[in-house]
Amino acid sequence: MKIAFLIHSIYGIGGTIRATANLSSALAARGHEVEVVSVYRSAPSPQLPISGKVEIAPLIDLCKDSAGCERDHELQQQPSALLPEPEGSLRVFTRLSDMRVAQYLETTQADVVVATRPGLLVYLAGAGRERDFLRIGQEHMTRTAHAPAVRAALDAVMGDMDAYLTVTEQDAVTHRDQLTQLPRMLSCLPNPVHAPRTEPSQGTSKLIVAAGRLDPGKRFDLLIGAFGRLADELPDWRVRIYGRGPDRARLRTLIDENGLSDRVFLMGPRNPIETEWAKATIAVSASDAESFGLTIVEAMHCGVPVVSTDCPVGPREIIDDGRDGLLIPVGDQEALVDALRTLATDPELRRSLSAAARETLQRHAPDSIAMRFEQVVRELRPGLLPASTATPSDASGAAGSGAARSTLRKAASRQLRPLRRKLHRRRTPESVPEHGPLKRLRPQAHCKVTADGGLLVSIPRAGVTGRHLTLVARLRGSDGRTAGERIEVQLVHP
Repeated sequence: MKIAFLIHSIYGIGGTIRATANLSSALAARGHEVEVVSVYRSAPSPQLPISGKVEIAPLIDLCKDSAGCERDHELQQQPSALLPEPEGSLRVFTRLSDMRVAQYLETTQADVVVATRPGLLVYLAGAGRERDFLRIGQEHMTRTAHAPAVRAALDAVMGDMDAYLTVTEQDAVTHRDQLTQLPRMLSCLPNPVHAPRTEPSQGTSKLIVAAGRLDPGKRFDLLIGAFGRLADELPDWRVRIYGRGPDRARLRTLIDENGLSDRVFLMGPRNPIETEWAKATIAVSASDAESFGLTIVEAMHCGVPVVSTDCPVGPREIIDDGRDGLLIPVGDQEALVDALRTLATDPELRRSLSAAARETLQRHAPDSIAMRFEQVVRELRPGLLPASTATPSDASGAAGSGAARSTLRKAASRQLRPLRRKLHRRRTPESVPEHGPLKRLRPQAHCKVTADGGLLVSIPRAGVTGRHLTLVARLRGSDGRTAGERIEVQLVHP
């Protein structure tokens, strides 16, 4: 199956970009042909990791030093003729993008095309109906977060969609309640989040971390004010805030006014951010509203207990208050002060929340989300995918056996998919032949995860001889010489 993701730009850093990179990579790992169609190319290469199996196809080059730069193209200087503000503006989509996206949709051989923002959804709906691909829209914000004109444009084309996928169940409910025309399928597909490549937080650093766009709605001012009230009680603690945005100057002034310039730091953006979460002992998300809560999931993945405001959607679908994190009322600084004080002074509670959080997040593993995406396609057009006996992990939000299956699948993904398997004979006195070096053996191996989370590799006897055999697995793209990049296992050959 060929899947195309339409995105404004894959070359920056942001929640939609990260989610698209993770899902497209997971689908490619499951054997699909995947391309990310980036309307704009604003950098030489993507800043966030994406699988080498995913084709990146930019439509308009805006790189200043590129020979094909089209910044000065006449149509790039005109706002879109098809989209309302702010989607149809010089900073988002232009008449050049109107033309290039239409040309792409007229010629693509994709079986499924996914639009990741409102303007792209309108483009997708306008593509000729003779094009027989599935049209899927993805909502990476919330219905209420869009400007009225944008929301009206979405409503007008929603009935042309085969599916529309929100990142939370609550936002799916909101869409069902407010839309007059529904797509064939309206469902929830959470954002996929990779398990961190770093060791989890040790929970001993006396460091509070928050991350996100420096925007008034993220309420970093609430965190600064709360910490200011605790500064004397927690003299060894510090706060680091990661991100860039228009609110930076105001936050800098607030830090100085509270006498916290040596305690609270605006760190700028970081990529990858997981290394910074792993340094933290407490994470905070104080937003007035969230569409999903990607930073919450990232922090929990790194074993950091999270204090989050209980936004109408997003955090409450990730955090089970008191079990794997803490929820506080939106905008309540007093509640944030109490939560920070509690976590800072209770290491046992931090350990308990951290352990439960990492168990909860199995349902956000990229392979689990990719399976749920496949199920959407299977229901819409069964002929594109064969029937599957596997059930997408946590498809109904249930725990128990679904969580167990997710754990095993995650183990398989981490131990098997990133590895390039090579089988060769170890050169020992018993196995080195008299006439020249041995050739590497390349039999077809079959792998599966066992019930205890181990990896079972089966190799056919045909063509495999000798007693001293070793399976060598190394990370793709590495030379296998560094610790952690190479695994060697003695094979049993009865």
